[in-house]
Amino acid sequence: MRWIEVEPAGPLNGCVHIPGSKNSSLALLAAASLADGLVTLEGIPNIDDVKLIAQIGKDIGLMITRRPSGEIVLDPRYIHSAIIDPGKASAYRASYYFAGALLAKFGRVTVGFPGGDNFVSRPIDQHMKAFQALGATVEFREDHYIIEAKMLRGADIYFDTVTSGATINAILAAVRAQGRTNLYHAAVDPEVVDTAAFLNGLGARIYGAGTDRIRIEGVPYLDGGRHAVIPDRLVAGAFLMSAGITGGTVTVKDVIPEHLGACIAKLSEAGLEMEWDENSITARGMGQIRATRVRATMYPGFATDLQQPMTALLTQAKGKSIVTERVYPNRFNHVPQLRRMGAEIEVRGESAFIQGGRPLVGDWVHATDVRAGTCLVLAGLAAEGCTRITGVEHLERGYEDVIGSFDALGAKLSLHERETEQDSRAAGMA
Repeated sequence: MRWIEVEPAGPLNGCVHIPGSKNSSLALLAAASLADGLVTLEGIPNIDDVKLIAQIGKDIGLMITRRPSGEIVLDPRYIHSAIIDPGKASAYRASYYFAGALLAKFGRVTVGFPGGDNFVSRPIDQHMKAFQALGATVEFREDHYIIEAKMLRGADIYFDTVTSGATINAILAAVRAQGRTNLYHAAVDPEVVDTAAFLNGLGARIYGAGTDRIRIEGVPYLDGGRHAVIPDRLVAGAFLMSAGITGGTVTVKDVIPEHLGACIAKLSEAGLEMEWDENSITARGMGQIRATRVRATMYPGFATDLQQPMTALLTQAKGKSIVTERVYPNRFNHVPQLRRMGAEIEVRGESAFIQGGRPLVGDWVHATDVRAGTCLVLAGLAAEGCTRITGVEHLERGYEDVIGSFDALGAKLSLHERETEQDSRAAGMA
């Protein structure tokens, strides 16, 4: 068993250089399968999800190499299979991008059901709707699904709900389809824009990314090329919140402030002093956190992935705060863990009602997903005594070096491991 210990360390101060976006990277790595030449990606974080994609790539013939400089080179010319191992696919959510990326080349793709963070309702119905509109058939099996199309043809696709993943997947499938595809009610997330920019650099013809209507003119092939992934706005937002919860001053560098507009506005509302320029943002904790209302929704609204760390911050605000989750209404697995630390939070429907100002006390808690882990790290920074967080593997899916990054700001985080009886038995059988 592994866990992270968080000890009180006072105000955090300093600068953090923000890595490339995890969510954008997962789309770009799969999208590279569409190319007919070498692809070089800059800024891809060295996290567990990326390592898993490298394993999937090896299985299907997509060669993925990380250079000493940190660049990742992908060679899709020798992809020989479009069967994604269900076990590996179920380990992370973005496995479904391989469906859109490989369908035009192979005509038949097998992918395990998406896993990763479990928020109960991560439906893929809008993905399937897009594939079917383009002429594919979908067959569901026990642990995987099969998408098949002799030929993909452009179509008008109207999404029933705004979804970043399905928008990106539809773009991937339509890029090499015959004719024109129009996406209506499309997501406008920076990750959608980044994926479209990458593909356009390879020779795709995608217009309107960043608006709710995207047009794709199909092309017969894509060249190789080079692309730099956008910064991770979600990692940046969490570090800005760490300034508020500890009363310190934290600067995040190598960011695009426009991508964090809603976060900046809400942190200002909560009492932090915010400053920013072209590629950095500084947050200053001014002592008293103010209670506020937060509604997590699709971009450009307040990001659902920042809802959980924001909840930790609001435990320090005197008065009642309300956090409403409109993207994944069941995304409150962090709340029982915060209650173990003394937080007074009640969940009713899609909202969490936080009676802030209660002191937090360190305890054993468990991270059920990446952002819940971030939430618990922030709570541990504000708690009295030592906080021990299990579920470390989830944090490693989203951060290159969560301990080193926080420690550089003056935090006291450490990783611990203890062999359990089950581990001992497994070792004896090896």
